[in-house]
This record gives sequence, structure tokens and C-alpha cells, in this order.
Amino acid sequence: MTRVAAIDCGTNSIRLLVADADPATGEIVELDRRMQIVRLGQGVDRTGRLAPEALERTFAACREYAAVIEELGAERVRFVATSASRDAENSGEFVRGVLDILGVEPEVISGDQEAELSFLGATKELADGDHLAKPYLVVDIGGGSTEFVVGDDEVRAARSVDIGCVRMTERHLVRDGVVVDPPTHGAVTAIRADIDAALDLAQETVPLGEAATLVGLAGTVTTVAAIALGLTEYDPAAIHHSRISFEQVQEITGRLLSSTHEERAAIPAMHPGRVDVITSGALVLLAVMKRTGAQEVVVSEHDILDGIAWSAASHAG
Repeated sequence: MTRVAAIDCGTNSIRLLVADADPATGEIVELDRRMQIVRLGQGVDRTGRLAPEALERTFAACREYAAVIEELGAERVRFVATSASRDAENSGEFVRGVLDILGVEPEVISGDQEAELSFLGATKELADGDHLAKPYLVVDIGGGSTEFVVGDDEVRAARSVDIGCVRMTERHLVRDGVVVDPPTHGAVTAIRADIDAALDLAQETVPLGEAATLVGLAGTVTTVAAIALGLTEYDPAAIHHSRISFEQVQEITGRLLSSTHEERAAIPAMHPGRVDVITSGALVLLAVMKRTGAQEVVVSEHDILDGIAWSAASHAG
């Protein structure tokens, strides 16, 4: 077993997993898993730059994670940065800050690499006993982008497109710095048009309709699952490998579309950092299910973060 630390820094959140992993046996023992909403991608779609306050929030989280990594004695650390830092003109500031704090350089990976790591993290366990039909379509709805990956035991095709819950919210639901609640019909129509155009792009590379099982990852999907399950608090064990029907996703999306900030914040399992962006994320999930014809989504708590951990363990030493 190799003790590894995996960090996934996306547009909306930064997450840490410290685990003992053995790629040969497929065993992984989780020691610490945590997440902070830092909104690194704040304003990137509009300005093309990482905001100073967003960088400072991210660096504060990195300092906390550095202490955890040191305490648990990880042998290898891998830090992967995704959509926001790919898009920003001043990504060098971000790279230097992370290197100073954690002693490792963040790998600003491509959308295709992001997709492959998501697939690895989400499906390594499924192969061991969930008896789900293959091929899988893994959909990772992030803050700035959404990854689509089709594969059996290995990736067949992957595509990353620029529809994420933060990007769609900032592009269509923010007026004068404030999220419009509930969203107007025109704004929702514009979001759906962007999503449909992005799905057309994804479908050029990834055969979305050929998958037998839809596997959904990341905060939008797990939050929708928590709502569907009626959880009074967020419970990863209950959410992991739950199956949420198309009808449930459709009903929840409709409810979110008609809700105010206060009503969404009052949902028991809702993370405060997702209150403003969950509606856009749910629209992405619903559109994916419509496009693929999926009658249910299998929800995975294991995603790109676990894929990063596996990859770090595979290259240890």
C-alpha cells in the first residue's frame, strides 16, 4: 500500500483525499477526505483572469490541506487543477502560490486527461461487483466544464465541454453581481440552448446514446441525489451508488427552478456554496438524461479525486 494525497482544484471547489492505495489489488483505504468551496473560477468566464480574492481563498484551503498531508505522512502528493486555471491569463500566480504552500506544482490538465481520471475514479469499484451493464457513460458536472467519458474497463472516448454550474450561472443568472431568483424564462431558455449546443459538441466525439449505464459524478449530482433520497443531512454512504430516476431529476429540477435563494439554502443536505449554482447544474444533468435516454443515473461519490489518488499510487516510487 502506498500513502498518497490527491488534490482536485476545480472551478468551484478544492478537495483533498489522503488514502492508502494498492493498484495491484484495487484496494483503497480512505484516511481523510474533505472539501471547501473556494470559487476559484469567480468571474473567469467574464474577465479571463483569476480574481485576487478567489486566489486567496484557494491558498487558505491549500494551507489547511498541507497541514493534514504532513500529519498523515503521505508519501506522494498529486495536485490536479481543472477548468478555471486552464482558462485564466494569470494562471502563473496560481501555480506559484500552490508550489510555495504544498511543495508540488499543480498539473493544469487537459479536459481529456480530466475525463480519464474521472472515469478511473468512478468505475474502478463498479467493476468489482455492482453488476451494472457496460459500457458506462461517466458524466462529471463541474463548475466550469462537464466531462463525458464512455468506456468498459478502459476509456473509449472522452470530451470536455464548457458547461458547468458556475459558468452557466455567471453567464445567464447574474445581474449586477446578484443571482436572479427565481431565474427568468429567458435565462433558463438561454442556459438550455448553451447546454444543447455543448451536448452536440460532446456527441461528435462521444457516442452518448450507446452507453448502458449512466454514472453521475460531482457536487451537482450528489446534491440532487441527497434531495431525491430525502436526506436530513449530507450522507456520502447513503448517496454512493444510489440510483436516481429520470422522473426524480425532472421533478427536483422543476422545484429548483421555481425556488428562491432562501428556499434552496433551507434544503437540509445543501452545501452553502452550492445554493446559487445548483439550479444550473441540475439543468445540465436533466439535459444529459434526456439526450441519452437514460431512465436513471447511478451516483458515485468517487470521482476524479479517487482517480488522482490511483494515478499517484501507480506512479509512486
